[in-house]
Amino acid sequence: PDGKTLASASGDNTIKLWNLNTRKEIITLRGHSDSVNSVVFRPDGKTLASASGDNTIKLWNLNTRKEIITLRGHSDSVNSVVFSPDGETLASASRDNTIKLWNLNTRKKITTLTGYSYLVNSIVFSPDGKTLASASADKTILWNLDTPRKEIITLTGHSDSLFSVVFSPDGKTLASASRDK
Repeated sequence: PDGKTLASASGDNTIKLWNLNTRKEIITLRGHSDSVNSVVFRPDGKTLASASGDNTIKLWNLNTRKEIITLRGHSDSVNSVVFSPDGETLASASRDNTIKLWNLNTRKKITTLTGYSYLVNSIVFSPDGKTLASASADKTILWNLDTPRKEIITLTGHSDSLFSVVFSPDGKTLASASRDK
């Protein structure tokens, strides 16, 4: 978030932190036993989350550069992680056809969002944090995150797997990327 550090995920099971001014590696974070599929900074810039093919999510303290905790709950590879805009919730998307929401204060799972026939590739919070959008191999779903958490709408239109979704900064537009070109 400070624009000075880049985090990269790798198939060699590591995360690298890079200094963007010098373009040199700062450190390599090790701890996953399979490929690292996604990394994301918490909005305050003090924590990094990583998603892995080892079915886990790890939280890393960026001051000490050490692992804080491993979150377990998915039964297959975790493809994507994203922090809510307030940094209090982490969402994870998996090949197990689910999304899980995690409370970062308690470090416990809040809920599991289901309804997918295939793996979930990508997730993103709306700028106001009230909606979560997902890109799956079968569809895009918008979720209302107020209690009870429920599906708002399933968006159709792509003819093949979706890989990524992103909200515009004002939250009024959602863009999706698909294998259908």
